[in-house]
Amino acid sequence: MLSRALRKSLSYGNPLVAGFTGSCCSRVCFHQTAACKVSSRAESGFTPAKVAVVTKTTRYEFEQQRYRYAGLSEEDFKQLLALKGSSYSGLLERHNIHTINVGQIVDSLQKEGIEVRIVKRGEYDEDTVRWADAIISAGGDGTMLLVASKVYDKNKPVLGVNTDPERSEGHLCLPVHYTHAFSEALQKLRKGEFRWQWRQRIRMYLEGTGINPTPVDLHELQLSLEQHKKAHRITTDTQSSMTHNSLERPHLLPVRGLNEIFIGESLSSRLKYKSFKPHLTLSLHRASYYEISIDDGPWEKQKSSGLSICTGTGSKAWSYNINKLVEQAVEDVLRIGFVSAQGVGMPAWWWMVGRPLSLMMVPLLQSA
Repeated sequence: MLSRALRKSLSYGNPLVAGFTGSCCSRVCFHQTAACKVSSRAESGFTPAKVAVVTKTTRYEFEQQRYRYAGLSEEDFKQLLALKGSSYSGLLERHNIHTINVGQIVDSLQKEGIEVRIVKRGEYDEDTVRWADAIISAGGDGTMLLVASKVYDKNKPVLGVNTDPERSEGHLCLPVHYTHAFSEALQKLRKGEFRWQWRQRIRMYLEGTGINPTPVDLHELQLSLEQHKKAHRITTDTQSSMTHNSLERPHLLPVRGLNEIFIGESLSSRLKYKSFKPHLTLSLHRASYYEISIDDGPWEKQKSSGLSICTGTGSKAWSYNINKLVEQAVEDVLRIGFVSAQGVGMPAWWWMVGRPLSLMMVPLLQSA
């Protein structure tokens, strides 16, 4: 079922700082608000009493979880990874590097008398956020985005440490130097030798029918198509017992988007249909149909794969790669225009307009 309306507003982010995937929305309404605050110098030292360290799931752990019910021995597990083209020793090495760096973070905090709670990203929930005075993301940017998404209090600091900088991106984390010297970073924090960085996040409201009462994290659950259908049936049955008024009230989602949000069909590319030939099964893409309005403007009907709305933080991530125009594409367009211009008598310098200096040197030297 389609939700009737969706509203977005921007809130101030956390200091020191989903994809969200949901069902198709029939009406989308956006309201723009003020921009985020700039960085500000710390007025005093950062001295939390309780810190939650949220650790990423390494590839080694992920593969183990996938086959934990198969009863495989370590040797069988090693051979299975080899058949998939993965190196057991390589995955174990990266896992050990991550584990050692997490241990250094925990040891540094405990030496300062700080109570520490280590939480796997799959176990990270609202109770952990409420318990902690500050949260440290131990992983890469993906873990950092997950950690920040569940922190609603804009005054609760979130700190990112890249625990495997050789293999993981860490644009939202501390400089790589502090991965191996976290105690040094901690001392600077306690002395107030840092700046608070406020990052804008996206707050989401859903209104209408067909909304899951409890959000489903598709990435963490790794649901199969049949499991997804079953989960959808359960949530739909639950909603049928709810009152009509409760479905009509705007529902604030328990997440905040630090990079971007995506609005579209859930698992759209995994919808399977039997073809007229018994031995063929087709996987089809399902488009999203919706109406969109910005700042209470006119409604406009749209059909697409979905909507991606990003923050300033996310402007160099997924949104950038969706919309970027590479130099080669611009060069090809200009070359086509140059060939066409020659046919209608356009001057040769027209082709050079807007081209890089290095590309312009060849025709200039030839003309000389």
